[in-house]
Amino acid sequence: MVWSSLPGMTIDIAMITIDTADPRRLADFWTKALDTSIQHDWGDFLVLGPIGGDGGLQLGLQRVDDPTPGKNRMHFDSHVEDRAAEVARLVALGATEVAEHTMPGLTWTVLADPDGNQFCIAQLG
Repeated sequence: MVWSSLPGMTIDIAMITIDTADPRRLADFWTKALDTSIQHDWGDFLVLGPIGGDGGLQLGLQRVDDPTPGKNRMHFDSHVEDRAAEVARLVALGATEVAEHTMPGLTWTVLADPDGNQFCIAQLG
C-alpha cells in the first residue's frame, strides 16, 4: 500500500508490529497462520515474513513487559530513504515524536498521530 505525500515522496507500509509479552509464542501462531517463517531474530524482537510472497509485508513481534493502557498494541512500520526528512514532514502535519531506536542496520523513530496512535518510520543502513 502506498500513499502519496509531497511530489516525489511516498510511504510504503513494510511491517505491522504487535506488542506481546511472549514473541516466541505469538511467532508460533503467526508463522503457521500466515505460512511464513522467522526472518530475523533479535530475541525480544522477531520479524516474520514476507507475507504474500517475495517483498511482501512483514509482521514484527516485540516483547513488552505489560501492554500499556492507551497504547495501541498493533502499529505499522514504514521504511523510507530519508527518515529525518519524513519525521519532520509528519511532525509538521501533527504527529508527535515519541522515541528513537537503533540496532545494527536499522534506525527508527516512533511517532504518534494526533489521536495518540503510534507508528514507526524506519531507515535501513
